[in-house]
Amino acid sequence: MPDRQINSLLDELEHRAKRAANEREVTLKVDQEDLIRLKALAEVYGIGIDELTACLLHNILMEVEAKLPYRAGKKIIRVEDDDPVYEDIGPTPRYLEAKRRFEKDCA
Repeated sequence: MPDRQINSLLDELEHRAKRAANEREVTLKVDQEDLIRLKALAEVYGIGIDELTACLLHNILMEVEAKLPYRAGKKIIRVEDDDPVYEDIGPTPRYLEAKRRFEKDCA
């Protein structure tokens, strides 16, 4: 096996080990139609429904986090290139604060 393949395999194993160490079990209710979709996707890709659901949820959360809207307030918090940057009064600061608090609780 070429070194590149071995390195790729080792990277994948390391990634899976880290992911497994950080996994926590949760129970959630889903709509019957969504459950059917999950089962069908899991079958198509040959993975368990738990793994598929975790993967989907992770990617959706990353996308939602990236798209949280910025809403400019009235207070200028800094100036960049002679342009004022206003405080964010949207959901992002509240989300980030809650996320930091939960991260601290889990540490």
